[in-house]
Amino acid sequence: MATEKGKYNIKAVSNMLGIQPGTLRAWERRYQIIRPVRNNAGHRLYTDHHVRILKWLIAKVDHGFTISQAVSLYENNQGETLNEPETGQDNELEKKSSELLEALLSFDERTAQQHLDYAFSLYTPEKVAIEIISPLLIKVGVLWEENKITSAHEHFASSFLRSRIGMLLLSIPAAPYLPKAVLVCGPNEKHELGLLIFALFLKRKGYEVIYLGQSIADGDIQPILKEVDAAYVFLSTTLKKNVPATIMLAETIQKNYPGMRVGLGGYAFDQLDPDEKAKADRFLVGTTREEWLKWLDDQR
Repeated sequence: MATEKGKYNIKAVSNMLGIQPGTLRAWERRYQIIRPVRNNAGHRLYTDHHVRILKWLIAKVDHGFTISQAVSLYENNQGETLNEPETGQDNELEKKSSELLEALLSFDERTAQQHLDYAFSLYTPEKVAIEIISPLLIKVGVLWEENKITSAHEHFASSFLRSRIGMLLLSIPAAPYLPKAVLVCGPNEKHELGLLIFALFLKRKGYEVIYLGQSIADGDIQPILKEVDAAYVFLSTTLKKNVPATIMLAETIQKNYPGMRVGLGGYAFDQLDPDEKAKADRFLVGTTREEWLKWLDDQR
């Protein structure tokens, strides 16, 4: 590519890629991954190869990498990165999730730690939790329901992931000016990992999270909401048999605290038929990051 001639000025590249010229200059100074030639007037001229590199870096940033992480990834894989298909990152996420699942189902904690540490070095905690750990949890649940793994496998995997996400949750500071959110599993519900991932999402957005985890005694949740002056309460359930009681609790909270924003989520709600789901529709926060963001925006 050394013989390729520069033909795009910085304004043209900015318009082509939708990135500010100042950002391009900053990346050039800080990372030196792009070295455009200069014309006689001293203006930068970018080649087609430069544009392909920048386009690749921007795509990585848009998918959750920091620019420094994207540059490092490019430098370590220069022979392959620019030829990746658009689905390359999705395939990489699936690969990381599968590798982590294999280690956990082999009771190999050390290898599982290594896989998860590597994922966190590439992606934001939120992305790891939502796009690697969350699908993995669903796979573990399905395997257990189909008797393809034992309860010991399920408990080991859940315990490992709960520990790692819990540590992340505690390490993230909350912004004091944003409202408080109480998160707790619905009545009789013990499976809390999905709720823990949602707690991490909220904490990353700056919310002050009061995480209670597994279901608490009947009648205890409402005094807590009043005591902490919560603006939100989120209830989660993964077992379909717990859905009616969870919906009833949401309706009771909404009636007693008209200004409270009540959200429902969890695997069980995804398994309901349309008529059953309609009963809870006004509370459902969704299953994806985009749906969660929309639900929060709608409550403001």
